Amino acid sequence: AAASATGRVFSVRAHAGCDHAASSSTTGARKVPGVPGARRTASQSQQPPAAAAAAAAVDADQAQIETFLDGLKYDDKGLVVAIAQDVDTGAILMQGFADRTAVRTTLTARKATFFSRSRQQQWTKGETSGNFISVKSVHIDCDRDSLVYLGIPDGPTCHTGAHTCYYSQVDGEKGAAFVAGGGFSGQEEAMTTLYELEATIKSRRTEVIVEGAKPSWTRRLLDNPTLLCEKVREEAGELCETLEKGEGAEAAASEMADVLYHSMVLLNLHGVGMEDVLAVLRNRFGTSGVDEKAARPPKKQKE
Repeated sequence: AAASATGRVFSVRAHAGCDHAASSSTTGARKVPGVPGARRTASQSQQPPAAAAAAAAVDADQAQIETFLDGLKYDDKGLVVAIAQDVDTGAILMQGFADRTAVRTTLTARKATFFSRSRQQQWTKGETSGNFISVKSVHIDCDRDSLVYLGIPDGPTCHTGAHTCYYSQVDGEKGAAFVAGGGFSGQEEAMTTLYELEATIKSRRTEVIVEGAKPSWTRRLLDNPTLLCEKVREEAGELCETLEKGEGAEAAASEMADVLYHSMVLLNLHGVGMEDVLAVLRNRFGTSGVDEKAARPPKKQKE
């Protein structure tokens, strides 16, 4: 990432395995030879040294962005594919197209911006609804014809009110490809393993238990916080034993799965989602663990 004199930070990353893309797409700190913006102008030469340096840095950033934009492979309409993805959940929020101006705006204004093919104009997601996507980083594929905007959505991305536009499942017994009108609807979305587990735990909290039937293990934990806390401590101890007793990677992965599951049940009782946890972790990036812990407010003493 490169920080300009205006305080804006832009980051464009290429696929690490594609040498031809990686060599030219990391535009942050690399100087671009021969670009006009890198030369001092007459007005800059009359400024104090610090101000001239700051102005030159802004010009250099802009020139580097333009060089990057020159290298994109636009289609015959001057567009590249632009995919917005939730930085914390990993959910694919939407897919659109972007022209050169839209990509430039995304890199500089840090809001997911696209080009509307129907209206033939640039548009920033959220400019009407208020549900902007604040971009944390931008990634490019090895063919240089598609981008991923990795960001934080302010609200629902889909015009239907769903978190993402990908809320209909195609495959499976009830999928849209097998049942007329099939597929999930409403707030459902294409979930990764972690969020499918979270959704399952949430559903267990409201499940109806038939008289005489045994509740699920998750429901038992939700109904018995004392048992739940005992299990969290027990599973954490067993995870540590995999290292202390040299039980190996497979045992460690299994015990970590148990710790994660039981901890997520506990978080459900708190009303805390994994998205909240991952946001905390993301905000700690670049901060010393010692400093972060020292800055935490003191815990309340039990009466």
